[in-house]
Amino acid sequence: MEIDEAIIRAKKNDQKAFNYLLHNYWDKVYGFQLKRIQNENDAEDITIQTFSKAFDKIESYDNTYAFNTWLITISKNIHIDIIRKEKNSIKQALSQTEENEVYLVADESPSVEDKLITEQNLAKLLRDIKKLKPHYQAVINLRYFQELSYKEISEELKEPINNIKVKLLRAKKLLAEIIQKK
Repeated sequence: MEIDEAIIRAKKNDQKAFNYLLHNYWDKVYGFQLKRIQNENDAEDITIQTFSKAFDKIESYDNTYAFNTWLITISKNIHIDIIRKEKNSIKQALSQTEENEVYLVADESPSVEDKLITEQNLAKLLRDIKKLKPHYQAVINLRYFQELSYKEISEELKEPINNIKVKLLRAKKLLAEIIQKK
């Protein structure tokens, strides 16, 4: 399959085309982010967000530009958005502290109410996860509850790492849709 053909098929929601594009461009986008932020986990998260956003907006891709350039631009913009959010939250925190003349030490341990809310939210999340197909449940469980790396998940499920990444990406997207419908 050629890149142009994969893009056309992806615009028609062909899963094999998405997998092909992810497989061909994952290392380029991940490498770009890793050079930028020098943190494997953050680079991986941004790369996943990049492909998620790109696949959601694949119909807006203009083939007069290289697909690689389009992905890198999306990735760069996601990273810039993250930095802006962090800067805004830091600025907000600093301005609030400057306004206060007395500095109080906050008790950050969760209250009984916080613990109850967390437990209820976790129960809701688990119910929503159970609405997914079993193979999506498995990758979410292994990644987020057992905190396994992609390589460990790949070995556990005896599947290639890129398939694991795609499944996790799809599972998160489907889970988000389930949560938003409520």
